[in-house]
Amino acid sequence: MATTAGRGINNARFLDLQTAKLSPATLSILGRRSLSWSINNISIKRCVVSCSLAMNGCQGGGDPRAPLGTIETRTFPGVSTPALALDRLNSAIADLQLDPSAFDSGIIRLEVPIQQQIEALDWLHSQDRSHQLPRCYFSGRNRVTFSDLSRSIDGSAFNPYTSTSVEDNDLLSVAGVGSAVLFRSLHPFSFHDWLSIKRFLSKNCPLIRAYGAIRFDGRSSISQEWKAFGSFYFMVPQVEFDELEGSSKIAATIAWDNALSCTYQNSIAALKMTMAKITSVVSRTWQDDSRTSIRSTAHVPSRKSWDISVNRALERIKGNDTPLKKVVLARSSQVVTSTDVDPLQWLHSLKGEGKDAYQFCLQPPDSAAFIGNTPEQLFRRNEFSIFSEALAATRARGGSESLDLQIAHDLFSSPKDHHEFAIVRENIRRKLGAVCSRVAVNPEKVVRKLSRVQHLYGRFSGTLHAEDDEFTVLSSLHPTPAVCGYPSQEARDFITETEMFDRGMYAGPVGYFGGGQSEFAVGIRSALIGKGIGALIYAGLGIVEGSDPSLEWEELELKASQFMKLMKIEMPALTMQV
Repeated sequence: MATTAGRGINNARFLDLQTAKLSPATLSILGRRSLSWSINNISIKRCVVSCSLAMNGCQGGGDPRAPLGTIETRTFPGVSTPALALDRLNSAIADLQLDPSAFDSGIIRLEVPIQQQIEALDWLHSQDRSHQLPRCYFSGRNRVTFSDLSRSIDGSAFNPYTSTSVEDNDLLSVAGVGSAVLFRSLHPFSFHDWLSIKRFLSKNCPLIRAYGAIRFDGRSSISQEWKAFGSFYFMVPQVEFDELEGSSKIAATIAWDNALSCTYQNSIAALKMTMAKITSVVSRTWQDDSRTSIRSTAHVPSRKSWDISVNRALERIKGNDTPLKKVVLARSSQVVTSTDVDPLQWLHSLKGEGKDAYQFCLQPPDSAAFIGNTPEQLFRRNEFSIFSEALAATRARGGSESLDLQIAHDLFSSPKDHHEFAIVRENIRRKLGAVCSRVAVNPEKVVRKLSRVQHLYGRFSGTLHAEDDEFTVLSSLHPTPAVCGYPSQEARDFITETEMFDRGMYAGPVGYFGGGQSEFAVGIRSALIGKGIGALIYAGLGIVEGSDPSLEWEELELKASQFMKLMKIEMPALTMQV
């Protein structure tokens, strides 16, 4: 059992009840208490008993570095099946209830190893699908190795990287249901919010992590489909399933803080309610319902508006009155389907690309799910060591080895693509240099081959001056020139002026904060899926001098194809005219 002190709490306010739009999702987020209001002469009553969802770690007015009373991980002997693991967890939770903590605040993780490897996505898909509880999924990406990278133009090999494990502790993927503590607000993610999250984490408890995402632009207004996520949304799961190399682990976590109106006993009661919904039967069989039919597709912007936007961007880039060198424009494609899309089914269908990409799912209660299959790392931190990547420019893979090599050669030697990539690489190098004692770039530029596409790629490593520099890395690296443009401020202003939809978490940071390690991907190759909206599929690309609107539209189609290929077009019936 490990115990350590935590950190502080944010004084930022959460959603004010006087101004909140009390949708079912908002009520769920505010939590399970006895609620009663009268709004517009309509009486709203909701009698609920759990404090878990109401415990927002970003509320409160105390010292943002005030420690929790205790942070603990209690590991029990391993068992052979998920059913035995659940029995052991329920027994441990009962013991916690009978022996209350003496601390006014704390977080305790109970974990039971399982002596068989079970995929976390299979476990999550087997759980309650009513979506009244939040859920999350995060699958780490294999470290990029020499076999993923091309050789140089003259055929000489680049310096290889030998690390191949997804995580140092062999954690492959994580699935979570319910939130022991959540972190959500409508204001942009701040240093105080970061401290609020770090307060519940400890190096001695490395698997207590907060999984979530941050909006691409916290300054922009939030559209209806993204309301439940707020400006950022992170959760420490109540019940978590960890997929490991050769084994698994199931865990239950309680978090309490009297100052946040969530007591120890209420937290136990909330966990027991969630545990009652957990099944030990894990189905590894997936129905092939991903081949749903497309009834209609609508792009924002349309093809005509896209051409206008790209040409406008090129005029701005070529002008003498702005420093703008690159801007990333995006497209939202709303796909209406014949049946509801299962977001986990889509992730399962994309697992063939999983070794090359981070996979994620984040779904607040009664909300749409944000899913993605992104190859792009924003940063990874291991203690004081920091790693990042530059990824830009896109080509399809060739149908033969010789054609694939020819396409890679064209990508590597293209002046336009080199210019786009160099902007990204030098921007990351400069920003890491501001907070690191050293920054190494190796390789400087290669072609990284994925299953469907290939990109120009470079990798960075550095050493942070201080632990708090993690927030500086996050806030300075995001948004990267690969998803925003350069200079960042001018590019963001142009995007705000030009784009006619809310990016939400698309192209924002997606990942987790941990006590000793943190890792974030860039939320590209992503979609928002939910009843009433169908599937909103997002794709974007960089506009630089030399860009062609028609070619860039084709690249959008290529990037969106990983989702579009999961569906078939519903052909209308033909009527013969005689």
